[in-house]
Amino acid sequence: MTETVRCWLVERASFGDERMVTLVYATPDGQRQLTKQLSTNLLMRTTVTAGKDVEPDRLAPVEDDETRERYAAEATRMADTHAPDEEV
Repeated sequence: MTETVRCWLVERASFGDERMVTLVYATPDGQRQLTKQLSTNLLMRTTVTAGKDVEPDRLAPVEDDETRERYAAEATRMADTHAPDEEV
């Protein structure tokens, strides 16, 4: 079995006349992130969950201290209020 890290949805943003949506999942400490960009058409056919188990090699470091703190706070909030597989 492949090792995974539990990450939580910490950011959802639209851009390009809202034709693309960026989802950011981060580790509870805010140190690492997975960013996914989806078209709105694909997003409508995809279930976005509060949590996601991610392979460590797919995670990128979060460089900015302020962003790390924000991601850690939001990941904690999501973990406290949602089940990982809950649709959000």
